[in-house]
Amino acid sequence: MAYKLTVGLEIHAELKTTTKMFCDSKNDPDETRPNVNICPVCMGHPGTLPVINKEAVKHVLRMGTAVGGKVADFTEFDRKNYFYPDIPKDYQISQYKYPLIQGGSIAGFELTRIHLEEDTARSSHGSIGTRTDADSTRTVAEDADKYSYVDFNRAGVPLMELVTEPVIHSAQDAARFAKELQLLLRYLGAGDANMEKGEMRVEANISVSDSDALGTKVEVKNLNSFKSVEKAIEFEYKRHVAALEKGEKLVQETRGWDEQKQITFSQRKKESSHDYRYFPDPDLPKLKISEIPEFSNEALKESLPELPQAKRERLVVQGLKESQAEVLTTNFELGAYFDKVVENSQALSGALEQVANYITSDLIGLIAQDEAHDAKIPSIENFRKLMELKAANKITTRVAKDLLVFMVKEDKDPEALMEEKGIKAGDEGELKILVEKIIAENQKAVDEYKAGKEASLQFLLGQGMRATKGTADPAILKNLFLEEMKK
Repeated sequence: MAYKLTVGLEIHAELKTTTKMFCDSKNDPDETRPNVNICPVCMGHPGTLPVINKEAVKHVLRMGTAVGGKVADFTEFDRKNYFYPDIPKDYQISQYKYPLIQGGSIAGFELTRIHLEEDTARSSHGSIGTRTDADSTRTVAEDADKYSYVDFNRAGVPLMELVTEPVIHSAQDAARFAKELQLLLRYLGAGDANMEKGEMRVEANISVSDSDALGTKVEVKNLNSFKSVEKAIEFEYKRHVAALEKGEKLVQETRGWDEQKQITFSQRKKESSHDYRYFPDPDLPKLKISEIPEFSNEALKESLPELPQAKRERLVVQGLKESQAEVLTTNFELGAYFDKVVENSQALSGALEQVANYITSDLIGLIAQDEAHDAKIPSIENFRKLMELKAANKITTRVAKDLLVFMVKEDKDPEALMEEKGIKAGDEGELKILVEKIIAENQKAVDEYKAGKEASLQFLLGQGMRATKGTADPAILKNLFLEEMKK
């Protein structure tokens, strides 16, 4: 029997702002000291009043515009009521009925909504370092498994929540969607979305059915890597199918993912929206987006950079291979580097694929293989000059690659490096003289080639490569031999 997997994703992403969502405590994801970026507001002290972070609202509106969603005219914040140690107020300020964004799509998958809320504190279980217990002379480390800790630095950080429609039907597509969202956040400058640091967390709502109707929904929470997203969905699909085959009834619940065992485990019964007793937050004003000039549709569209899909398409139109375009799109820094190298360079206008190849293959490879970790990407000016020398055939491929090895260690002008290191340019003029000499000394091989023996051409090429100690460009050398032997 065929079973259909259906997945809807809920993804939380911390937004890059100076301060938290409703107070002026610092938003610093790199802070290692616990409970230093806190204040009475984000700690939920009585009598404190929250104030909306305008930059966080702008980040979400720009995201909604980028994905083609509908920007709300009226919106408000709600209180989501539940008790847990990481919620200092016993409620979370979120959005329920009137989200900032409705609809839109990413990577071809439809979205339900995008809204804004505050993050919770960070809980940890076990030792966070040895320190004296207030009630005894023992140290925390001695009884690490008996303690849980709450760090409120993250409490109140602006958090974007994006919800998809249940339109994803494979674990691979779910991971692909999450990767594209991460890329969008980075392109927009809205967040770094580093999953290993908890800046982007994925929750998957999974159901399996033998018909078009949806099966029992199970939510797997806090998946912190793209691989975990795939593995958890694949595990749940197999678990659901096995239960259905046995006629067992599946339970709607929330499950966690055990990275070590590569399995999900039951956490609690799945809540419904009415369990949270949402109601509008009386301490925060309603927002009329159309009354804020910088949030107009025109202003939001003008604020957008070139988006990932548009960049992929542009690079392919410019002549790059799809694989090269993908690398330069997904690696934001390398993509920007490529654009600056070829910008306003008439000499490189016909060699864009070659430039992309040197960046995505040679340059990345040299840095990845550097065990000392002192290799760096050359300056735009020096790398551009190297590419222009190569495009004009003033240096061979071998020379360009040799120079690049030095340039990732010593960011110098390539011509200065050639003189300093004693590297010969190996231009076509010199090669032509060499080819004429080899032909004159190997007339038998020339005659055999003209008689149809292809191996003789390879012999001549070998002589040329040996004479140049491997620095000649084989393609250029071959063309010179062929041209000379036509005479």
